[in-house]
Amino acid sequence: MLSYLCIFILLIVLELFYFHLADHFNIIDKPNLRSSHTHITLRGGGVIFYLGILLYSAFFGVQYGWFLVGLTLISVISFIDDVHSVSNRSRIAVHFLAMFLMFYQWNILNKEFFWYIIPALILCTGIINAYNFMDGINGITGGYSLVILFSLFLINQQTLFIDSNLLITCVLSLIVFCFFNFRKRAKCFAGDVGSVSIAFIILFILGKLILSTGNYSYLLFLAVYGVDTLLTICHRLMLHENIFEAHRKHVYQLLANELKIPHVVVSLIYMGIQLIVSLGIIYSPVNGWLYAIVVLALLMLLYFLIIRKYYHLHEEYLIQKQITL
Repeated sequence: MLSYLCIFILLIVLELFYFHLADHFNIIDKPNLRSSHTHITLRGGGVIFYLGILLYSAFFGVQYGWFLVGLTLISVISFIDDVHSVSNRSRIAVHFLAMFLMFYQWNILNKEFFWYIIPALILCTGIINAYNFMDGINGITGGYSLVILFSLFLINQQTLFIDSNLLITCVLSLIVFCFFNFRKRAKCFAGDVGSVSIAFIILFILGKLILSTGNYSYLLFLAVYGVDTLLTICHRLMLHENIFEAHRKHVYQLLANELKIPHVVVSLIYMGIQLIVSLGIIYSPVNGWLYAIVVLALLMLLYFLIIRKYYHLHEEYLIQKQITL
């Protein structure tokens, strides 16, 4: 318990020290046409997730060395991208290298698991990018990640698949970040370093769980993000848009921007839905695949209903902005 208290205090001190550096070096996020915020805010506060893993290693030993190296690479390139734009080629190359190091930690870079590699690479790349896309309003990245890690912690109490100290340290770093971000006027945003690093951390833990149990239905811990991201991409392709450009077409963006629902409330909605889904995976007696089909069908139906009813408000916003410009 004393170790956790020390880590928590150190995380607060490190976050405040980063704010000083970000303010000094002008590491900020300026609102633009596609933003869901209206005030200049410090960027990169999510670096605390990486620092949390460093503190975990310092207090409890380096148990997952290759994962730590991969996390370091992907966090560094993401932080550089927050400060100074990095080419897509360089960023993707580092992401792939980091993921291969994670795969090595998972022990799947061998003949027995060879067929896992390509699907895992595609899936992990998609999840990391989805996490980055969904980081657009106050509280959503920190809150959603807390729900996932809470669910993973519950499973770890039943079936030990990873060091619980890692889970608790990650939760502590998220609590510190949420204190400064999960509010009406955020003190900081996660930045790419935050959204990408926490996605990488969650992927590592979730992958350990799936590989140790053989139960792929645990991917539903990412169901709400997954449905929103995939269907939004499909929607944008139908509109003949460049899916790699920033936009405001996610459901959470429609709720926050067009319907003017407070960011914190939207984040709580996403957290609540995901928590219900996750608890169902853990405790429901229903067959995992049947449960997955029902959950995904309901989430997709909810997405279509919201888009059908409110997307016209976004189109009106775009027209109004074009006239203004």
